[in-house]
Amino acid sequence: MSETESKIINTVAYEQDYFPPKPTSTTKFFRTCKIWQFFRFVSINLKMLKVVAASHH
Repeated sequence: MSETESKIINTVAYEQDYFPPKPTSTTKFFRTCKIWQFFRFVSINLKMLKVVAASHH
């Protein structure tokens, strides 16, 4: 039996390992907090402006 065949035989569909982990309460907070989202929006846009400004000189 080849190595590929053994890998296929050993996998079971819908095992817990194939699902993503549940987000923590901190992760949920940062995903839903409008103040944090605004801060990230501004910081990412400032980084973009910095890159664009550097490319024009």
